Amino acid sequence: MGSVVTGDAVVLDVQIAQLPVRAVAAVIDVMVVLMGLYLGTMLWGMTLFRMDTALSAAILTIYTVLVIVGYPVIFETASRGRTLGMMAMGLRVVSDDGSPERFRQALFRALASIVEIWALFGSPAVISSLLSEKGKRIGDIFAGTIVISERGPKLAPPPQMPPALAGWAAGLQLSGLSPEQAELARQFLSRAPGLEPAVRDEMAIRIGNEVAQRISPAPPPGVPPQYMLAAVLAERHRREVLRLQAAAARAQSAAPGYPPPSGGFAPSVPAWGAAAGPPSGWGSPSGWGAPPGSPSAGLPSAVRPPAGPPPAAGGFATPD
Repeated sequence: MGSVVTGDAVVLDVQIAQLPVRAVAAVIDVMVVLMGLYLGTMLWGMTLFRMDTALSAAILTIYTVLVIVGYPVIFETASRGRTLGMMAMGLRVVSDDGSPERFRQALFRALASIVEIWALFGSPAVISSLLSEKGKRIGDIFAGTIVISERGPKLAPPPQMPPALAGWAAGLQLSGLSPEQAELARQFLSRAPGLEPAVRDEMAIRIGNEVAQRISPAPPPGVPPQYMLAAVLAERHRREVLRLQAAAARAQSAAPGYPPPSGGFAPSVPAWGAAAGPPSGWGSPSGWGAPPGSPSAGLPSAVRPPAGPPPAAGGFATPD
């Protein structure tokens, strides 16, 4: 497994094609090219005695280069990074940032294959793929491409929850369990039926102890490690499914359902700079007011001063 960083700075996990799979795809492509060269040579032989020798040799050379270079360029450009061999093996050529392969990159790869595959029988390509972290041959390095596998490994279904451990697993604290440890436990449970009993028991105890140290509370006494691992993985899978469902529900309800404006947009708030009166009852506690004929009798109740004596020094006067 590898990763590529897109132009938007998003990290994508991709499965880098393994060297044996690429070798089989390359053999298929070489057979296709050799078949094209064989048919072309037969047609060239029919016209060998009808034209000049130098011209005939030039035509054969040009045809050979066109077949060796044109076949991968045409197929990879038309099918977005796939030749016949790659289609058969489930491979695809993509750019280093995960985008589809372009014509220029396909041309660089094809030109480099003349030397590293045809002239030197693929030895530079094998050495470069073994030394490269992402399995790149020399043509991939020049073109800025990688070969990925589109046929991911089939994952086994999550283990079933042991009924006797369902209550214990529901209250587990799984934040300390790393994805690597969970994957190790999953692989062990999927391969356990085919292991020798002694090896299976030894691995179950070792992996079970590692997982038990990362979870809380501890498993009940006397529980076999295989059952404990199955309960932990089943509960982890259940919580992950619930989390994804909740995230999808939040995404669906995130967009507000504003009704479309009718007859134009009319804001419900006052315009900028417009005087907005104080809220109702501001500055006038309940039961306070001005007697008729006072200077503030004509003012709105919101701005009338409270009736009665002013507050005494050092405290607030309570209304009678």
